[in-house]
Amino acid sequence: MSQSRHVPVMLQRCLDLLAPALEHPGAVVVDCTLGLGGHSEALLARFPGARLIGLDRDKEALRLSGERLAPYGDRAILVHAVYDELPDVLDRLRIARVQGVLFDLGVSSMQLDEADRGFAYAQDAPLDMRMDQTAGISAAEVLNTYPAGDLVRILRAYGEEKQAKRIVSAIVRERDKEPFTNSARLVTLIRDALPQAAKRTGGNPAKRTFQALRIEVNGELAVLERAVPAAVKALDLGGRIAVLSYHSLEDRLVKHVFAAGAASTAPPGLPVVPERYQPRLKLLTRGAELPTEDEITENRRAAPARLRGAERIREDVE
Repeated sequence: MSQSRHVPVMLQRCLDLLAPALEHPGAVVVDCTLGLGGHSEALLARFPGARLIGLDRDKEALRLSGERLAPYGDRAILVHAVYDELPDVLDRLRIARVQGVLFDLGVSSMQLDEADRGFAYAQDAPLDMRMDQTAGISAAEVLNTYPAGDLVRILRAYGEEKQAKRIVSAIVRERDKEPFTNSARLVTLIRDALPQAAKRTGGNPAKRTFQALRIEVNGELAVLERAVPAAVKALDLGGRIAVLSYHSLEDRLVKHVFAAGAASTAPPGLPVVPERYQPRLKLLTRGAELPTEDEITENRRAAPARLRGAERIREDVE
């Protein structure tokens, strides 16, 4: 996998959003989704006084980004961890507060490009989909062992798949004959199960099912639900957070956390709002920002990206 093929999404905009918090010496920025280290490398290059903590649950990603970030020496600390473990990681490193946090959610280029990981529906591969291949259950196990009702729920909730019942009926029928092991058989089954009209819209008909399986296998939404509030809590006053999401479920969750932080919690009707009820966050983006046409042309994986940013403007009052 060549690192040159890995183009970080909305890179310049992420750097600009985080810049005011990272331009002073000693600033600490956390890249919660290190991947191949594209965003991290740019952060270290642009903010020479900053230190970086990079988290990833994928050991292969840590190895490759470690090579890439080696020139920055001890300015980069890379940790094998899921991003909701951020409070523990900071604790172990004895870092009380950080000045910047970046999340680039979704599947890394490396995971999509390495055929044997089973993330991509465009090529046949073992149905694995674990971001950390040392832990948890694979997509094949989910398909072969989950009750039909649970599979329908997962496809609807995580894939927003309207044809979930049809697809699951076909999966259950087929797994009884022979367990699923590879992605090509699943892709064919989905194509055959869908009515003609459903195949004509929204790209590859397997896309939503694969997204749903990936989210289930990696517990992505549950992890994100814990991780974004934890990251906001770890921010210093004036610290900034930027989050890149790739589907509406993630974006909705981030929007909710940011909106709650940017709202006053005062009971209605108070003539003067006491400090403890004032907003903790200031939103830095109007809604979610989208990549430019030029960027999408250069990097098709940027197309679904949605970027939101916020700044910590008040301490928590216990």
